[in-house]
Amino acid sequence: MAILDGIAIAPKILAPMEPRTEAEITIEAGITGDARGRKRTRQISVLFADDWTDACSEIGEQHDWIKRRANLYVSGCRSPQAIGQIIRIGSVELEVTEETEPCEMMDAISDGLRQALTPAWRGGVCCRVISGGTIRNGDDVLVD
Repeated sequence: MAILDGIAIAPKILAPMEPRTEAEITIEAGITGDARGRKRTRQISVLFADDWTDACSEIGEQHDWIKRRANLYVSGCRSPQAIGQIIRIGSVELEVTEETEPCEMMDAISDGLRQALTPAWRGGVCCRVISGGTIRNGDDVLVD
């Protein structure tokens, strides 16, 4: 079973990520308080722990997941690699709309991190909200 291990928001574009223990998810705003939530196909980004760990291992360094600037951090499964897949966290349903492309900010963290995130959608996925609700760290996650 996959588990939601982290939640984070950026109140402004490029602002530092702020960890949360719970969050309200809405169709209109994504994660309440997150600056990117109104973008219809990129409302919420999800990073998967095994993929992040593999990328960090490839460059020989360990970094906190929050540096990836994702909204949700999930352990116990790998990134879905298909548009249209559904991620369920309690009553919340997220539809995968695209791969989260690693950007130059990752190489600012460590040389080679951007490249290490490129294979097998290791950088995570972007989603749109299908149904909202409240999520909390420790919630079960199901990827269809």
